[in-house]
Amino acid sequence: SPMPWLFPLFAAEAIPFALITFVSLLMFVQQGAGWGRATLLCALLTLPWVLKSFVREKVRQFGHFAWVLKVIELCMLAVLVGLAFAFDRYRYSVPQLFVCLFLLSALCAWHELAARMYYERMFYPRQQRLYNGAKIFFSQTAHVITYGVVIMAVGALQVFYHNRADAMSFAWNVAVYMLAGVFMLLVFYNCLVLRRPSVGDDSRSASLAEAVRSEVQVIDRIARKPYWLAVVSGLFFVLLPQSLMFHTRVLFLLASKAEGGLGCTMLQVGFAQGTIGVMAFSIALAIGHRLLMHRGVRRTYWLFAIPMGLSPWVYLLMTVVPPVSLLWLCVATFLAQFFFGLGLNLTVAFVCYISGDRYRNTINYLYIPMVALVMFVPMGISGWLLQRFGFQQFFIIDALCALLSWASAALAYSFLSNYQVPQRHASHPHRKHIIKNNKPQNVVEK
Repeated sequence: SPMPWLFPLFAAEAIPFALITFVSLLMFVQQGAGWGRATLLCALLTLPWVLKSFVREKVRQFGHFAWVLKVIELCMLAVLVGLAFAFDRYRYSVPQLFVCLFLLSALCAWHELAARMYYERMFYPRQQRLYNGAKIFFSQTAHVITYGVVIMAVGALQVFYHNRADAMSFAWNVAVYMLAGVFMLLVFYNCLVLRRPSVGDDSRSASLAEAVRSEVQVIDRIARKPYWLAVVSGLFFVLLPQSLMFHTRVLFLLASKAEGGLGCTMLQVGFAQGTIGVMAFSIALAIGHRLLMHRGVRRTYWLFAIPMGLSPWVYLLMTVVPPVSLLWLCVATFLAQFFFGLGLNLTVAFVCYISGDRYRNTINYLYIPMVALVMFVPMGISGWLLQRFGFQQFFIIDALCALLSWASAALAYSFLSNYQVPQRHASHPHRKHIIKNNKPQNVVEK
């Protein structure tokens, strides 16, 4: 049974990932960075995830990955302790905070590669099917706990120590130290339970230059695919409304009413956005994944395309009719995040076409970098646009971008709806046909 190590392994990845993806924005804002600077720095934190596939072959050469995971987790623990120290020693220095978070993001991206390879070596494909749901559930649970609990803890500490001159930095300092303590327990536990996989690995000697060169060749093959640039452009416009509001929705909740925001406290932001919102996103993502697997792209295409553009309209409505209570705020956040999670499944068809046979068994090595890449620029400039136009005009622009998203999805419908989405771990109903007609290269050679 993988249960003794499955949750700790993926929780050790989800905790720092939630910190750099969601919590970092609030860190930058409360440490004095403006909205434009904060969203730009948060966008830069995604660069390791854009570039992570370039070290995939380098990670693969380590073979069973158990000791690699232990080393990476110990390094992440050291960075978390250093991050807490940065709040204590450099209370209002944004550059030191960014350096710590960027290093943590790079380690987290490397950990994601090693953890996925370790999981695939621990079981044969048929066994992996049994635990995929549990793996995803454990990872999303760690996201919810980290995002929601950390923000609510910071909010509670800021209220409790409001008489201190450095109450804001002190609250973040204590919260990160507590998070580092929980992470330390996971790291020590993983050092005890992670063992060498029972399934043979495909490790080989490869330099970093060879690993990069291998991925450059993959990009070159992708560039030779017909209409690849049109598909990438379509993915950019489909994700544009969500890219613009990825960080600004949190700023809308946190900003004062005089600035056009809702004036929520950190406790309310942590509960509504960090807990209810992330739960809605996870539920919708899981439902959409199931529908996509069982009904295919053609039958579910518009079921995903329409919700993708609905989230901006929810926030635009909140600028006109602000929620009168925490309950209505949670309802609106739930709907917006549910639409985002459901619509995100539409991107699988785009990435599958771009990846082609190179990522037949799993598209994860290309999916995360590709989605992060097309969202990079809109996320980075969203704070500047917000400062320039204000919340209401910004969400009007975002809602108009939703119309552009639907138009892009309509143009790509006839082309992508006929494309067969490849499945990982033989879970697709037509997987036998795929395996029969696409034997692994090493089997053919033997």
